[in-house]
Amino acid sequence: MVTDTRRKQKHDRYIEALHERLRPNYDSISTNVSLYSKRRKKVAEIDLLAEREDTVDAFEVKCSYRPVKAKKQLRKIRKLVPKVKRTYFFCGESNQIEIIL
Repeated sequence: MVTDTRRKQKHDRYIEALHERLRPNYDSISTNVSLYSKRRKKVAEIDLLAEREDTVDAFEVKCSYRPVKAKKQLRKIRKLVPKVKRTYFFCGESNQIEIIL
């Protein structure tokens, strides 16, 4: 058996940190959720999808403070996944979460 000894990418470490931070507040959390078109083409990826009772929240993780890019991606996710009620931007560098309307 071969083990992967490479270090995780910074983005993946930030996703894991956010997952640990949110775990007590949600019933279910999924990471790196890919969305596909009817033709099986990948159209988007949600960094973190968190569910609590009847609420679903999506989180976009960026290593540095880039809210404009995060907003654009989260708007696309809201169109593709209507059950997403709230969207958030997480900046790994500053460890801050911002709600995106």
